[in-house]
Amino acid sequence: MRNTELAEIRDLPLFRTMDEDNFLSLTQAAYDQTFPAQVQLIEEGGTADFLHVVMEGSVELFATWQGHETTMAVVNPISTFILAACIQDAPYLMSARTLGRTRVVMVPSVDLRTIFLNDPNFALATITELAACYRSVVRHTKNLKLRTARERLAAYILRQVRSRGNGAGFTLPVEKRLLASYLGVTPESLSRLMKSLQDCGVHIEGQRITLTDPALLAEVAKPDALLDGPDPAGPSIGLGLPDCDLGTAQPDARRAVRETP
Repeated sequence: MRNTELAEIRDLPLFRTMDEDNFLSLTQAAYDQTFPAQVQLIEEGGTADFLHVVMEGSVELFATWQGHETTMAVVNPISTFILAACIQDAPYLMSARTLGRTRVVMVPSVDLRTIFLNDPNFALATITELAACYRSVVRHTKNLKLRTARERLAAYILRQVRSRGNGAGFTLPVEKRLLASYLGVTPESLSRLMKSLQDCGVHIEGQRITLTDPALLAEVAKPDALLDGPDPAGPSIGLGLPDCDLGTAQPDARRAVRETP
């Protein structure tokens, strides 16, 4: 890996405060590989041999059951997955596949666990990130259980608009089929839901969504910090979809926004 890439990995909240010798040892044992689109990197139930760091491209985390499949998250650079399974030496609870040409650094889990036991700063950073991931999963579960599909979509659109400073519109950061799966609906249902929000000032053209009356949409979504976040302090880390316009986000948000358990 180039020095610039090592610096970018080093600046992730997970690795930022760990001992320098431990970081060098960890990255020297890592593998750097580029994959084409639609390559399955890990399979749920498999052994968590590596912590993956997405350097370029994007990765979909998904789960399957009895012929059904659902999107759990989309991971963009520079972010890691799946930390909890690696630390616990437990089977993966999700599968992962590339959405396009993607470069991934793979860090051996056994080295990760060894350093976790011997580096207090790294251990604290790990616990902090896992706690943030847990809270994001609780919020997503509440969203699925307590809101209707229309309310979930309204809340998602409102959060995207607010994440870029309450602008008039944004471009969806993922394909509509991934958004539908994440929200727990079919692509056909998502299309109908989007049309149902036109009365609230939501206009869709391809991947572009324009919002002319946020107050009307807020009446549908009824945003709440305990349901939608964010927490008042701590890294913006969690299980979910990337926010729109990450190129204009603050550096820490770009690096940490999609760290997943």
